[in-house]
Amino acid sequence: MSGPLEGIVVVDLSRVLAGPHATMMLADLGARVIKVEAETGDETRQWGPPFAGEDKVSTYFLSCNRNKESITLDLKSGQGRDVLTRLVRHADVLVENFRTGVLDRLGFPVERLHELNPGLVVLSITGFGHDGPEGGRPGYDAIMQGEAGIMSVTGPPGQPSKVGLSICDVLAGMNGAYGVVAALYERTRTGRGRVVRTSLLASVVGAHSYQGTRWTVGRDVPVSIGNDHPSIAPYGTFRCADGEIQIGVANQNLWRRFAPIVGIDPDDERYATIPDRSARRAELSAEIEKALVTAPRQVWLDRLAEAGIPAGSIRSIDEVYEWEQTRSQGLVVEVDHPQLGPIELPGPPLRFDGEPPREHTAPPLLGQHTEAVLAWLDEADRAAGR
Repeated sequence: MSGPLEGIVVVDLSRVLAGPHATMMLADLGARVIKVEAETGDETRQWGPPFAGEDKVSTYFLSCNRNKESITLDLKSGQGRDVLTRLVRHADVLVENFRTGVLDRLGFPVERLHELNPGLVVLSITGFGHDGPEGGRPGYDAIMQGEAGIMSVTGPPGQPSKVGLSICDVLAGMNGAYGVVAALYERTRTGRGRVVRTSLLASVVGAHSYQGTRWTVGRDVPVSIGNDHPSIAPYGTFRCADGEIQIGVANQNLWRRFAPIVGIDPDDERYATIPDRSARRAELSAEIEKALVTAPRQVWLDRLAEAGIPAGSIRSIDEVYEWEQTRSQGLVVEVDHPQLGPIELPGPPLRFDGEPPREHTAPPLLGQHTEAVLAWLDEADRAAGR
């Protein structure tokens, strides 16, 4: 498969979302990803509804497994471990998100993996980290949204809320793929692979950004404030005559262009600076909405666009995928699924200059490529003189 990682072979022992998202990103970049599954398959093959087609294909599984091959192995059997040993010898990357110690108990501690293949890059993703007082503790996305502080800064005031996406899993997958690419680059100089570790906890804390320094430096505990921004105003959701829109006025130049549109004097001393506007957020929002409710959303969006003020609709997911701008960016790809026929999937987030849109393959059926992968291993072993 063409791409910057063409020729890289990834053995994917991960399941659910964080690890599969990481390996899907590597596959999007051209790596060959061999997904190793138990006879029962990745548990997300059973997650739903919604399911698609008469065979009840999980739409959850379809979301994070494009461009992969599937092989089934019983890693508790001697035969399964033998095949995994051969895969490790011919791979560049191994990805796993077992609980701490599981891979060791299967007979593949890091020392053994690098004995088999010194150049192997190993990506290991856990919930809370591999060590520390709670290392090895299991954790799904919903648990981490609470434990890592996301819920405390999300939702209406006083109502800790979960983000509507599995953001902890996806961030961990993205960080994992980022670490793998760095380790592969390092290997070109050292000839040796290394272990890349990340966790859902690490990925969320790494994304705290200004909410983190608000506490670590400012000693101010962030709390949920709905759709407003903790440091900028006006910046958030505002009511119009027929619904709501998002508006972001993040600097003085924007303020001087925005204020007259909603009938406010930009030199009004009450709103002179960003801190002034943040301190009078409720009063300012009421004045803005008093103007906005006099006309429909599209009228205001047109006026704001003409003035160069960042503003936008609040779209539903179906509206996003039908949006011409989304499709123009290659963010919807069509694949031919062996059971469902042509289906559309969310597309890759990266594009490379000069590269035409690539062909994508559908998420695999369970064990769809077992024979082909075993035949490839036979050929690779013969070529290596084994």
